[in-house]
Amino acid sequence: MKKNSISRRTFLKSSALAGAAGMVGTGSALTSCNGIGGGSNAANKPLKEPGTYYIPELPDMANDGRELKAGVIGCGGRGSGAAFNWLSAANGVTITAVADTFKDRADGLADKLKEKGIDIPENMRFAGLDAYKQVIDSGVDVVIVATPPNFRPIHFQYATEKGKHSFLEKPICVDPVGYRSIVVTARQAQAKNLCVVTGTQRHHQRSYVAAYQKVMEGAIGEITGGVVYWNGGKLWHKDHQPGWTDCEWMIKDWVNWEWLSGDHIVEQHVHNLDVFTWFSGLKPVSALGFGSRQRRVTGDQFDNFSVDFTMENGIHLHSMCRQIDGCDGHTSEFIQGTKGSLNTLRETVIKDLAGNVVWKYDSEAEKAEFKQRDAYVLEHVNWINHIRTGKPIEQASETAIPNMAAIMGRESAYTGRESTWDAMTASPLDLMPKDVNLTGKMDMSGFVVPIAGKAYVKQ
Repeated sequence: MKKNSISRRTFLKSSALAGAAGMVGTGSALTSCNGIGGGSNAANKPLKEPGTYYIPELPDMANDGRELKAGVIGCGGRGSGAAFNWLSAANGVTITAVADTFKDRADGLADKLKEKGIDIPENMRFAGLDAYKQVIDSGVDVVIVATPPNFRPIHFQYATEKGKHSFLEKPICVDPVGYRSIVVTARQAQAKNLCVVTGTQRHHQRSYVAAYQKVMEGAIGEITGGVVYWNGGKLWHKDHQPGWTDCEWMIKDWVNWEWLSGDHIVEQHVHNLDVFTWFSGLKPVSALGFGSRQRRVTGDQFDNFSVDFTMENGIHLHSMCRQIDGCDGHTSEFIQGTKGSLNTLRETVIKDLAGNVVWKYDSEAEKAEFKQRDAYVLEHVNWINHIRTGKPIEQASETAIPNMAAIMGRESAYTGRESTWDAMTASPLDLMPKDVNLTGKMDMSGFVVPIAGKAYVKQ
């Protein structure tokens, strides 16, 4: 299978937690069962001391402040969704420029924004592979990056160089070269006191944040392992149409191509891996997995993965994801501890070792207390609040950990061999094709479905 190691193109009022770590567990949006979990945690040994971990404030809307102008890079479904999430998160925010690889998509978002009273003039609608530069250089304060994932490290790097705050949809990279770029750029963003929030929206979902607080307080004891799932149906695909170039087709069909999406273990399942690395504070040292392609009709990806991760302290995480119609499935996380377990399937609950529910998140209380319950909006609320208060936040380096875990799992399944953190983070693997262009032909011979155990070396 053809890969290459060439350099890339030189292309987060009140909260559900009452706004304070010490108050979580006492707010109306939380409830306890059997008299345990809602009151004193004196019997629990904290995993982390209060004040040593981050708890976001999640009011319905961001605080008022200076006007903020955003540029949107990537105007497809998620980019358009993020644009309106941004507009719903605060007063005094707007969008002044949009960019996409394709002009019709940039125009499509601009037309939708016009219906909401935001007029993006023609000279602020940019198209092409380099259009991100024009948006970033157009006088915006922040950028919303929702392009196919392979391009996100490049866009983040340029935005940071130009001093712009960034919202990066997940995943934030698809390969080790992108991972290292993200890590370096994240350090630069920190040095510039920029605010960087990523689209791992569970960090801004009140039920998950409340559960994280309880686990940090010691509600399940020391974490001993877990299982994370994203088993669902097929997303979508686009057939090659007459008049489309190969590159145009692949970008329009991007969720099915490894070089663009990282495969669905990276593009989608990173959410669930992120929950475990966030709660445990651990990164994987090795991954051994398998997967296959059963029914995907375009691209070069698998449609199912099963991976066993060994974490830094020797505990194991099992990861399972699938995109196949007609199969049983669910999306959730299960984390086991020495005193009990956390399960996010259907409702967010903590049980003791006997299976008794000792704490659960009260979603009905949240509905009564808050108007805004969409985590996709709340991540922008948090981002805007950090920008307006001048308190930097940088989530890219944290998101890079589950992102790399997903890459490790993918590579193990593709090759049939164990992958390790040390080897993968140092790998020259770069999935960006050397002949990316929208107008001419590309060498399609390297875009083949991996066969585990086949002797090949990724470069």
